[in-house]
Amino acid sequence: MTTVVLTSLLKPMITPLLPDWVDARFYASVEEMHALAPDAEIGWFDMDYTPPMVEAIRRAEKLKWLNSIYAGLDHLPLDLLKERKVKVTNGVGINAITIAEYVVMGMLTMAKGYRQVVRAQDRHEWLLDSPGKVELYGSKALLLGYGAIGKLVEERLKAFNVDVAVVRRTPGPNTLGPDDWRARLGEFDWILLAVPATPETDGMIGTDELAAMKPSARIVNVARGSVIDQQALTTALNEKKIAEAFLDVTEPEPLPADDPLWTLDTAHVTMHLSGRAQDKMFARSVERFLQNLHRYHAGQPLQPLVDLNLGY
Repeated sequence: MTTVVLTSLLKPMITPLLPDWVDARFYASVEEMHALAPDAEIGWFDMDYTPPMVEAIRRAEKLKWLNSIYAGLDHLPLDLLKERKVKVTNGVGINAITIAEYVVMGMLTMAKGYRQVVRAQDRHEWLLDSPGKVELYGSKALLLGYGAIGKLVEERLKAFNVDVAVVRRTPGPNTLGPDDWRARLGEFDWILLAVPATPETDGMIGTDELAAMKPSARIVNVARGSVIDQQALTTALNEKKIAEAFLDVTEPEPLPADDPLWTLDTAHVTMHLSGRAQDKMFARSVERFLQNLHRYHAGQPLQPLVDLNLGY
């Protein structure tokens, strides 16, 4: 029997589908997860709070495969997992559809001034003109990050006739290389961030990059808060060096109540909800996990397998 430790939230949907060689043990609390972790050959230790996950991994000395619903695993002890030769699968692509839809929503929210429309409704005020007059049609977007989310963003923006330039290492049509995009920043109306959190992407949008953008440029960040120098962004918004920013992610999270981004009319903070704006996340995750269980038992490669050197 192979001991698998996972959250009791999955118990109703996964139990009837587990193969007979699996000894499934479910936890409903941090204490139960930590108590069960040392016996886990396969672990699914996801929680909303990082430290208990890290502690479960530390205790799980028999662990051979760690699964996670999260796409970005920069919050986990990757060096320890690498040292123990643990195979790690993540949730890349699980939330891609809803996050891509969130990107389009963010662009339209800013383009049409929808925040002001909502506030007018709250005041029972009938507006006589639109507070936002920007059209996506014919605009230019720079897309940094061309994984599952980036590809779906590009696909959706084509329907709006947005000219999308992609930043990636592999040459192709309408593609900029990793060393080329900064010199072209001033050409774009939209800067869309969907990159993984790595040392290479940390602070990739800072004072110089913000200064290079056109004053009417708008940023959408569904990557990690760490990819933007948040103080530099706040300054740029205050000084109207760029038009607006739609931030599903911040640094830190939750964003402190006294952070100036909360009160800036040109900053839209959506509390890392993009991946949660769906009702299929667990169903998709369970389906993928079960497929990987059969691969694991058969000695086949797991998918998608995280490169622990890169962190994604």
